[in-house]
Amino acid sequence: MTIQEPVTARPAGRPRSEKAERAIIEATLDLVGDGMGVAELSIEAIASRAGVGKTTIYRRWSNKEELVADALATLKAPLPPLGGESVRDDLITLLQAMREDKGRSRTRCVMNVMMSDADRYPALMERFQKVAIEPRKEAMREVLRRGIRTGELRADLEVEMGLAILSGTMIWYTKWAPPGDLPADLPERIVDHVLPGFAA
Repeated sequence: MTIQEPVTARPAGRPRSEKAERAIIEATLDLVGDGMGVAELSIEAIASRAGVGKTTIYRRWSNKEELVADALATLKAPLPPLGGESVRDDLITLLQAMREDKGRSRTRCVMNVMMSDADRYPALMERFQKVAIEPRKEAMREVLRRGIRTGELRADLEVEMGLAILSGTMIWYTKWAPPGDLPADLPERIVDHVLPGFAA
């Protein structure tokens, strides 16, 4: 008599493959990094580069713009943990994360290509802002709000203005400053120049 192995029920639907998803994201970034703008980029080209079928892509993203926005978001490092004890220390931590993002050559290359298409694809940029930029802005806003609540910062500080001054200064150095290595202590220098004007 033959003893049959017990049959294990398979869950409904096909499991998501992290390997395939990573390959799709990398293929998208590679094609954009090669100079292909959103207009030229196609699901077919991404699928071919990633070694997957188009249906594998469409199971995860409904259109090209969503995929590109999510691929761009992966270029951003995870938000760093904040100590929550000092406004100065937390602002330095956030600016250091900005500096590291801007310092990656692949990130600069891909973002430069994408920014040239920003006006033509507002839905893409809106999604990118939502998933990649807004959480970082909100983290800095919350540090400033906390500083106001604890009395470290002026009660009349305009949080959006403070955010713009801090992040704008870092962006200027990483994007527009003369070529050369940025000072290792750049985040500290920015915060220490700005904080006296914010302090209570």
